[in-house]
Amino acid sequence: MPLRRALPLLLLLLPALPARAEEAAWQALRDGAMVLFRHANAPGGGDPPGFRPGDCATQRNLDEAGRAQARRIGAAFRAEGVPMGAVLASAWCRTTETAELAFPGQARVEPAFNSFFADRGSAPAQTAAARAILLAWQGPGALFVSTHQVNITALTGIVPAPGEGVVMRRQGDAVVVIGRLRP
Repeated sequence: MPLRRALPLLLLLLPALPARAEEAAWQALRDGAMVLFRHANAPGGGDPPGFRPGDCATQRNLDEAGRAQARRIGAAFRAEGVPMGAVLASAWCRTTETAELAFPGQARVEPAFNSFFADRGSAPAQTAAARAILLAWQGPGALFVSTHQVNITALTGIVPAPGEGVVMRRQGDAVVVIGRLRP
């Protein structure tokens, strides 16, 4: 087929590619995959001076848009029929609130997913601990993790937007990216 004739057909198919990739990610989750979500929208970057885990008054927290985004994340999982096996979050208030608003009453703090933004020296050990949790996941249901950009990037090489999820599955001794769920 000459390029002139193939180009219009290709342009018609391109918009369907992201939709198909997202559907593959949702199907993987329905089949018991894992998803690492960057916490919902929390204005700013990093942690403010005086940050203390467990004290939300010292942290960067979700704004109203972030709270609405977190609720939409949970609603999307319910609409897609994804059975939840476990919901984990870092100890930071913005991640626990994201998980709790998305999946009320199901969130459990897992320190392996705490941010190491301010302490890059802990990144290798913490990433290894997080990877071990992901590799051990066998369901039933999907594993939802509310964590931070630095953690997701260390595990996947992807820099997610606030409220974006990276869907993964175990493949042998590795976890592989299946797709992304964009906010």
